[in-house]
Amino acid sequence: MTLQGSPSIDMLTANMDGSRILVVDDDADIRILLSDFLEQHGFAVTAVADGVAMDQALAMQTFDIAVLDVMMPGEDGLSILRRLAASGDLPIIMLSAIGGDIDRIVGLEMGAEDYLPKPCNPRELLARVRTVLRRNRRQTSEPQVPAGQRLRFAGWQVDMGVRLLTDPDNVVVTLTDGEFRLLRAFIEHPRRVLSRDQLLDYSAGSDAESYDRAIDVQVSRLRRKLERGEMGDELVRTIRNEGYMFTAEVRPA
Repeated sequence: MTLQGSPSIDMLTANMDGSRILVVDDDADIRILLSDFLEQHGFAVTAVADGVAMDQALAMQTFDIAVLDVMMPGEDGLSILRRLAASGDLPIIMLSAIGGDIDRIVGLEMGAEDYLPKPCNPRELLARVRTVLRRNRRQTSEPQVPAGQRLRFAGWQVDMGVRLLTDPDNVVVTLTDGEFRLLRAFIEHPRRVLSRDQLLDYSAGSDAESYDRAIDVQVSRLRRKLERGEMGDELVRTIRNEGYMFTAEVRPA
């Protein structure tokens, strides 16, 4: 953790390859708490005390998301939100000690992606940050399976258009929406180790849970349904400390 620049800006920037988060809050304790926690979870964090310092930080680098306090001396958070929303596409999560519905609605209507009351649980903020980043992230470089394509793997067949999965005995296996999204993620990235965060990115729907362990539960459920095939529980392999791998070859049906 390093201090740089004027007295109004303390940049807490980690040397890592994670998404870049800008925290704007006049409370130094909160800046340090949130910065340390988010850095521990792989993010590069810059924390500043006010709108002036925020503008300095934005002039020096780009960010993937901002966490912005509402009640600050000088320019308040809603005013900052208004001009940020008008000038760019930086996703913003608002923090406010005023937790009323009207304030939350105003913030969302002005362009905030999410709104949390203060004090907030850092783990909840982490989950909200991941959700907003996931919603805004573009996956243009990732391969996509055409919606109507039929595919085979390890004796199984899946029709991507009608979401129909049949086992090697031609018995239809029912999947929930979440299980099908997860299967699709595996099919699109076969024989590659995928971390929990990657699986959340690839498989998340608008109602998906944002926590890492939600993927473990979903994988366990999907694995049980796929165990009846020729590869058994080896079809989805756990890679210790890394994630999961779909081990079958995927080819057109």
